Amino acid sequence: MANDDRRLVYSTDGMLPLPSFDAPRSKKLQSSAGPALPVDGVVRVGCERRRGGLVTLVYGLAANELQSLGAELRKRCGTGGTVKDGIVSLQGDKRDDVLAYFAERDRRTKRMGG
Repeated sequence: MANDDRRLVYSTDGMLPLPSFDAPRSKKLQSSAGPALPVDGVVRVGCERRRGGLVTLVYGLAANELQSLGAELRKRCGTGGTVKDGIVSLQGDKRDDVLAYFAERDRRTKRMGG
């Protein structure tokens, strides 16, 4: 066997090539958020289940308004949350409250999911 730190784990006839270990390994191959959303000025509001509870996610906000809108949405909804990776996360299903908040400010919104 060649001196390249590869180990044969299982073989039936020896004709299968060994995997290449040249590429660096990454613990997190893809983000849990899924595919990237378009940047078109529309605020998208969705909800997903995390660790047994519901989390409201707000996408599509500009970087300069993330912190201030995150704090304002947490205060308006009366719940905890965070701003991370360009996404505002609020504890609980607060989609209706968030959509009403942006409707008062004449912002284009879309409700994600069902």
